[in-house]
Amino acid sequence: MRLYRIIFPVDDIEKATKFYSNIFGIEGVRVSPGRHYFNLDGTILACYDPVADGDEINSKWSFHENQYIYISVANLEEVFEKIKNAECKYVDEQISLMPLGERLFYANDPFGNPICFVDEATVFIGE
Repeated sequence: MRLYRIIFPVDDIEKATKFYSNIFGIEGVRVSPGRHYFNLDGTILACYDPVADGDEINSKWSFHENQYIYISVANLEEVFEKIKNAECKYVDEQISLMPLGERLFYANDPFGNPICFVDEATVFIGE
């Protein structure tokens, strides 16, 4: 088994596309009026704007504030600088070293989605 797609709720698909294209350095693919996919080494990060897709919503869809999505990257310092200069709702003040050896930082994207970027050389998978 493997995780293959994560959906981030957004309220502006164009802003989300621009934000993540800049952070990841890839264009991604618009798959519908309200969905834009970014292939992150086999796992899709899908930005989903239900209104742009024509879907009805009764209330804003969002993650729990501590339900982080962890993304490993080869260039943690570069991504950290991009995130600090983007329109994020929150960004850690610095990259941290966690007790299990992971180097990482936490942020909330412009839509409030909780994301954590981890140095791929330090990813801990429980082994």
